Amino acid sequence: MRFMMMTTDDGEQQGAPDEAMMAEMGAFIAEMSAAGVLLATGGLEPGGTRITASGGKVTVTDGPFAEAKEGVVGFALVEVRSREEAVELSKRFFQIVGDGEGVIQQVFGPGDEVPGA
Repeated sequence: MRFMMMTTDDGEQQGAPDEAMMAEMGAFIAEMSAAGVLLATGGLEPGGTRITASGGKVTVTDGPFAEAKEGVVGFALVEVRSREEAVELSKRFFQIVGDGEGVIQQVFGPGDEVPGA
């Protein structure tokens, strides 16, 4: 099972991470990579570009978006045996970085059975 684990930011976080936290996060990422669990990870630019399609017309709007209360600022794509395992990885992540919020969503691809579909 693949899961996208996303961290969000409401704009109130301040300051750069310290070296000890970065070292611990590096070790966590290395551990997940060596175990074959981590498929991809990265940070995302603030704002981005919004694509809206309505009535056959496509509109492109560059961010940042003032109405957004929070945005996804980072992600990890993992392959694990269960949602519970993804939750445990997310808990470990937040034990390293401290306060914050995130979202975990299962990723479906060709041949995957989508629940409720």
